[in-house]
Amino acid sequence: MRLSSLSLSTPIRNSLPPITYPQELPVCEVRSQIAQAILEHQVVIICGETGSGKTTQLPKICLELGRGTSGLIGHTQPRRLAATSVARRLAQELNTELGVIVGYQIRFTEQIKEGAWVKLMTDGILLAETQADPDLRHYDTLIIDEAHERSLNIDFLLGYLKHLLARRPDLKIIITSATIDAEKFSQHFASRKGNAPVINVSGRLFPVELRYAPLLKDEELNEAICRASDELMRAGPGDILVFLPGEREIKEASEALRKHHFAGSTALHASRPELMPLFARLSAQDQQRVFSPSPNRRIVLATNVAETSLTVPGIRYVIDSGLARVKRYSFRNKVEQLGVESISQAAANQRAGRCGRVAAGICIRLYDEEEFAKRPKFTDPEILRSSLASVVLRMKALRLVDIEFFPFIDPPIRRAIADGYALLQELGALDERNHLTALGRQLAKLPVDPKIGRMILAGAEHQALKEVLIIASALSTQDPRDRPAEKQNAADEAHKKFADEKSEFCSLLKLWEWFSERLAHKQSHRKFIEECRANFVNFLRLREWRDVHSQLVQLVHEAGLRENTAAATYEQLHTALLTGLLGNIGCKTDEDATWLGARGIRFLPHPGVMLTKKPGKWLIAAELVETTRLYGRNIAHIEPPWIERVAKHLIVKAWSEPRWDPKSLQVVANERGTLYGILIYHGRRVSYVGIDAGAAREIFIREALATREWETPLPFFAHNNRLIREIEAMEHKARRPDFLVDEDLLYQFYDSQLPAEVNNAISFERWYREKSKTQDKLLFLSKEDILKRDITGITYDAYPKKLILRTLELKLDYHFEPGSLKDGVTLTVPVFALNQVDGVVCEWLVPGMLKEKVTALLKSLPPKVRHRLQPLADTSTAFIEQARVQAWPENRPLIEALRDFSQEKTGLQLLLTDFKVETLAAHHFMNYRVIDEHGRMLDAGRNLAHLRALYGNQAQLIFSDHATQQASETLDIPERFTDWTFGPLPELIEMERSGKVLIGFPAFRDEGEFVTLEVLDDENAARAMHKSGLRRLFMLKMKDQLRALEKNSPNISTVAMQARSYSLPYSTASELLTEIIEATFDRAFLQEPWPMDANSFQKQCDAGKGRVTLIAQEILRLLQNIVAELGNLQKKMALLKPFPGVLQDIQGQIASLFPKRFICETPVLQLSHYPRYIKALNIRIDKLKTDPTRDARLQTDFLPLQIRYQKQKAAHKGQMDRQLDELRWLLEELRVGLFAQELKTPTPVSVKRILKVFESLNR
Repeated sequence: MRLSSLSLSTPIRNSLPPITYPQELPVCEVRSQIAQAILEHQVVIICGETGSGKTTQLPKICLELGRGTSGLIGHTQPRRLAATSVARRLAQELNTELGVIVGYQIRFTEQIKEGAWVKLMTDGILLAETQADPDLRHYDTLIIDEAHERSLNIDFLLGYLKHLLARRPDLKIIITSATIDAEKFSQHFASRKGNAPVINVSGRLFPVELRYAPLLKDEELNEAICRASDELMRAGPGDILVFLPGEREIKEASEALRKHHFAGSTALHASRPELMPLFARLSAQDQQRVFSPSPNRRIVLATNVAETSLTVPGIRYVIDSGLARVKRYSFRNKVEQLGVESISQAAANQRAGRCGRVAAGICIRLYDEEEFAKRPKFTDPEILRSSLASVVLRMKALRLVDIEFFPFIDPPIRRAIADGYALLQELGALDERNHLTALGRQLAKLPVDPKIGRMILAGAEHQALKEVLIIASALSTQDPRDRPAEKQNAADEAHKKFADEKSEFCSLLKLWEWFSERLAHKQSHRKFIEECRANFVNFLRLREWRDVHSQLVQLVHEAGLRENTAAATYEQLHTALLTGLLGNIGCKTDEDATWLGARGIRFLPHPGVMLTKKPGKWLIAAELVETTRLYGRNIAHIEPPWIERVAKHLIVKAWSEPRWDPKSLQVVANERGTLYGILIYHGRRVSYVGIDAGAAREIFIREALATREWETPLPFFAHNNRLIREIEAMEHKARRPDFLVDEDLLYQFYDSQLPAEVNNAISFERWYREKSKTQDKLLFLSKEDILKRDITGITYDAYPKKLILRTLELKLDYHFEPGSLKDGVTLTVPVFALNQVDGVVCEWLVPGMLKEKVTALLKSLPPKVRHRLQPLADTSTAFIEQARVQAWPENRPLIEALRDFSQEKTGLQLLLTDFKVETLAAHHFMNYRVIDEHGRMLDAGRNLAHLRALYGNQAQLIFSDHATQQASETLDIPERFTDWTFGPLPELIEMERSGKVLIGFPAFRDEGEFVTLEVLDDENAARAMHKSGLRRLFMLKMKDQLRALEKNSPNISTVAMQARSYSLPYSTASELLTEIIEATFDRAFLQEPWPMDANSFQKQCDAGKGRVTLIAQEILRLLQNIVAELGNLQKKMALLKPFPGVLQDIQGQIASLFPKRFICETPVLQLSHYPRYIKALNIRIDKLKTDPTRDARLQTDFLPLQIRYQKQKAAHKGQMDRQLDELRWLLEELRVGLFAQELKTPTPVSVKRILKVFESLNR
């Protein structure tokens, strides 16, 4: 029978039977005093010890007083077990059928008929009734039993009733309590007459002896229970009540007692005692067995449900473990901790009070008296250790005052109140102002935990109500899957049939399906129980699950919710579950094996987790319980988007990197969403306007307009962009970034003209099109607006757009960005024209950049020279002016020209190496950008020789397709010739390719007996070939001189033999003579300028004819000196066996100095230094003997430079590079400077200088 079915009018009651009282109960002695107090006061406090009879006799006293006529006598109990047991006992004492006069209602179960007088119920049921009956008009009397337990529901009820008294002066309230702090209740219900009256009732009929028997050393609790049981079995007849913390401990103790051999059994009780469990989740049938008389001696193993209300008959002895499992809610972690704690003194006295009913009793406490004295006097009220969400929700639904002002006996702490509000906001039941939402009103109508209720409502919304009801009812009861400690593996194996790969909630659905199928098959009750046992499934819990599910189904139907007919998808189901479990999400991190939970907690899946796959990165847990560690029970894999969908009202968003986005034409930012500190998503691009419109406008103006990142077709943009680019180009040319006003001034220009609501492209264009109707040049900038300084001198003459190299016109680009590869001036070169580029011309850069480079070169000179050229800026100007006036040839090396000019100005002799080219900045060298025929960049760099090494052959192949053939047709030169019998040889030949006019360089090729003509695209390669061919032409012309040298070369055989013995590259005297002759002809006839026609060729013949013999003798003498020094070196090298590193280094240097054709190929000046180089080696060996450590240190300094040079040379792939050649001889001088300083060097040289040369080469 539901409350709603009872009429609020005066009910028709069933006839009352005669009322009698058991006179042995202490409460009966004060029956008249209690009755008088009830008549005179609205609230009465009955304070009686356990066993006084107050629970069963008070309803009868009320009936006798005529209460129950205008409404039921409501009688609340803190536990379902107590409610049903008391109802049965009272019906029995009234000699009536249960439900007729006395009935009961507990969660999802009721047994009460129309016309009943007394209704037993849990305090939760009465609280639920306040939803539909705020003034509790269905009752004229309320007995709140066991108020001392101070459960959450009891405290709320007491506060609610205090609030209700003024509106219901007819309502009588009786509060019963053990002798525990009854004064608090009295003061709580104080009226104008004073505090509520307190009537004390004595409890025990017989004395109780207290014995303290703490656990012995290394003794387990169950061993102590067996020891105490033995002691009490010997004490005399009577049943034993053992108090334990929980169901698991009861099972373990029961097993220990079952195996225990009891000593000292009396003749009357010779058989083993009957072991009987008693806990709240026990089935009603099994509970009733405890209260039924038994001929056998019994040991009842109970939780704290047996502390109060319930009087187990026949109990004469109590064994108190001193422990209870207490649920505490962690406000910090938002998890329930179900820990075993020591009970309070009051609870211990309650337990002791359960014996002494039938005879003198004994209570054995398994702890010592000193420990008892240290325990707290009272158990903490549940309201101080619980989540208050359900209380807050109910108060909001009842429109009561806020919880902070509600008259609780012990007001909850602020932190607990805030936590309750927070949970209800999480569930969507309260808004940010803590007002009840529409969802909250729905939730309040469901008499279930708010989290469960939220899942049910979401289940209806997501078409998953059917599945959610099954899971919700499972979560409201104890897990039916058993996992005994001693049979864990067997249980896990049996449960595999229910396991799901991703979700334990789905496992519950599979278990429900299995259960439903068994019920549908209608197999025998016993067979079903056996099957359950075989599968480690608790039949009684299955039955309770089914009962709770049935009641939930009824509840949702009454609320107008309908179950889905189609099966819910995984996403639908778990999205619905998420709504109630947002505080229980977890994310796997890489830090350890744990999952990161809300507010920084870390937890693990429970060890008994039943998933066929490992839990994924994201999961939810039905509950987080802290035992030895924090564990998540009933876990399931989820996806982050589901969390976001469900928790959008809770996700804390943060934004970073607000910026203009040219794709979406608006200001965007990266959004990051966290839920209780867990990162749900990050890097999501969102519009910034809705987040901070003012900042979005500023960024739009600054980035889209001021920095021109938005290329709008509106006319102002093209105009302003063109103007700004012109000035930026001037900045790059002048290499100073201060011509153009900065972005702040451009920002101010736009900011001053745009209205506040313009913050993206759409709003801007809308405004602009409207405004420009009346303002023709809206937002047009002028040069005066954006120019900060005078730009005189930034002309096309100073900074040309193209560089003209003979017939080639190549594009120039300017860029000012120190440190960048593009810094300076860049020449774009098609690959087929690469060999046409004159690196010497490019040394002069462009007129506007030349002065700075010249000044830098002058600064690199030695101080004594630099001092005479001060002021350097004026000297640079004078040099450039002289070069312009005298029209120096374009291909004159810049450093040579500057050296000559500096010598003239100072009167000092200068070497080219006095200019430290390596100290120059990168932009002082031309940057070359090589492109293919389609304009795609192949490579770039400032080292032209290196680029030619990489792409020169490719350029040569492209060029030489038809260059030579074209030259043969143009020039009238024989195919083979031995004398200059033809016209002049041009320096170059023009040809066209891809719109570019290219230059070919004609050269004579040495074919031995004759000479031929060939055209090359590389001037240096052509020069090298032409030198060899021209030398051959002179030899063919000067046959007499050639024969004279071949016949009259004294000592040549001796020198050749010595050279060969010193490993020089000459196997015969003839081979050596040939090279001496070639070197002689080079010096005699190939002095600059080389002949370009027959006339100049003849003049060179005439001029060099008389010098041939002298030059040959000079070369031979130098070679003899070299060989002599090598002879000395050869002797000393024999002493280097103990120094293999030095030996290898010297051999390497000798090989480098004396390659094949070294006499011809080595520059004359460097060849003249060879005797000094070899003498330096001799000195090095002499010093090595006295100080090998010094040599090793110097070699360590030198070796990296040598290796670096070799790599650089290899990278050039044979391409000529003047700087690299200079570096090669600088390294030789460095060897002299390091190992033989006394020999001096022509120019200062150091490791530091060499490193700077390398840096210059790498630009």
